[in-house]
Amino acid sequence: MPHKIVISGPESTGKTELAAYLAGTFKGLILPEYARSYVENLDRRYTYADVEHIAGVQEQEFTQAMQKGYGYVFLDTYLVITKVWFQEAFGRMPEWIDGRLRLAGIDLFLLCYPDLEWVEDGVRENPGERRTYLFERYRAEIAGLHRPFEVIRGCGEERFRNALAAMHRHFPDSLNTIS
Repeated sequence: MPHKIVISGPESTGKTELAAYLAGTFKGLILPEYARSYVENLDRRYTYADVEHIAGVQEQEFTQAMQKGYGYVFLDTYLVITKVWFQEAFGRMPEWIDGRLRLAGIDLFLLCYPDLEWVEDGVRENPGERRTYLFERYRAEIAGLHRPFEVIRGCGEERFRNALAAMHRHFPDSLNTIS
């Protein structure tokens, strides 16, 4: 089984860039954020059914990624964010999500702190203090899973260095896999 690392955090905190950097550095597989591309292609506001579809595709892609033979799989977001999205937008969520989160066996969550500037892009909807609020929601959800996590702070190269240091703390053998 590969090491499963989830890059999580509020909008506009560099998750996609960090996931791509780490996947390249560790010769790993990246699972891109499906929700973004799905929502960008809607010509209406997303619905509960849309978010349920997104969660299902996330889970399907996760399952398929485990079979591909990579030593590291980096998930650009995962069901923790989707769970909170359901709760915040609709006040409810599919029952299967909690069970799946417990069984996923995520080896490490890298939780991106909202210390980068928020950038409007037409899809993002949580600027300002909402980012800090959501960061704390994600932190609480991850802590409740009793899985290792690290908060990643800093801008630019500092953020990358902090993520690398977290990887090395949790996967000491990863020093041998860096490209």
